[in-house]
This record gives sequence, C-alpha cells and structure tokens, in this order.
Amino acid sequence: MSKTKIYTTRKLEKIATEFISEDDKNENEYLGNWSTTLFSVSHKKCWLIINKMTKYILILPNVKKSDLKNISTIFKENFYSQLICDGIVTEYELIEKIIGRIELCETDNDKSANGSLNNCLAYFDDWKFDYGNFENMPFRELNSRLNSSPNKMLNWKYPKEEIAERIKAYAQQSI
Repeated sequence: MSKTKIYTTRKLEKIATEFISEDDKNENEYLGNWSTTLFSVSHKKCWLIINKMTKYILILPNVKKSDLKNISTIFKENFYSQLICDGIVTEYELIEKIIGRIELCETDNDKSANGSLNNCLAYFDDWKFDYGNFENMPFRELNSRLNSSPNKMLNWKYPKEEIAERIKAYAQQSI
C-alpha cells in the first residue's frame, strides 16, 4: 500500500504530536510529499496543504484533534471533492490508490512550500474580512481560485493542470 507524507509546521506539530510519524525519507511516487500549516476561521482550525511537486492547494476546514485518527480518509475525501470542483474528473478508487495512507511528519523546513503557504494565507486574511465567518466561507470555491492561479515555479502553469497530468499519467500506467 502506498503512503503519502504531509510535513507539518511547528504550530501544527504541537497539536498533532501523538500522530506524528518518523520520516523514512521515502516519497510518494506519483504526487510526492505535501506540506501543511494551520489557520483559523471563526475559532475553527483549518489546514492549508500544498503539494510540493504541483503546488496544488487543499483546504481541510474545521479539523479537530479527534479527527486526526481518520486523517487519511478526511484528506482523500476532501482531495477528491476538490479535484471534481477544479474540473478534474477521476475515480475515487484511483485517488485512494495514489494517496494510500497519510503519515504526518515533523516539519522539514521547506522554504519554498512554506513561502507558498504563507502567500495563500494572505488571501485568507482578505477572505475572512469579505465573508465574515466560517459558515459563510465557500472553501471549495476559494480553494479553486488558489489552484487556478498560474505559478512561477511551474513555468506559469496552473497547479490544477499539473496535478491533473500526474493523476492521468498514473491512471494510464495502472491500466
């Protein structure tokens, strides 16, 4: 079974201490590793996650510490829903195969990923003002906006195009 690593920031590490795994330095073959940080909307903790290879962003709204035992399922369901929202049609079973089990790891201090996350957090500061509270925040739509912005590190391609290409390549290989 494959596994996907999500490197946490120090802030999130403190909350998820008992769920942090040892880093064996192996990377998910198709999508690589992810990095995440924590932000809050109306006192609800949300995760902002970025795929290091494709710069694809995923938001997990209102994640509680008690949810961490099911983080693999929560991640895959949100990832699949966001892909559909971004116009990337695929089968849920394929996403389950690609992602496998989620392992949270201590921070790897990836400055590129952390910089991208911080840029996205700046948008959320504005959106918190625009939408007011958690219940009014259209997370999927906002997530789509972030994935529909060209990225210099991808030679001005869109993150949603990059992730779609990698998922398509995996699907063709597994036929």
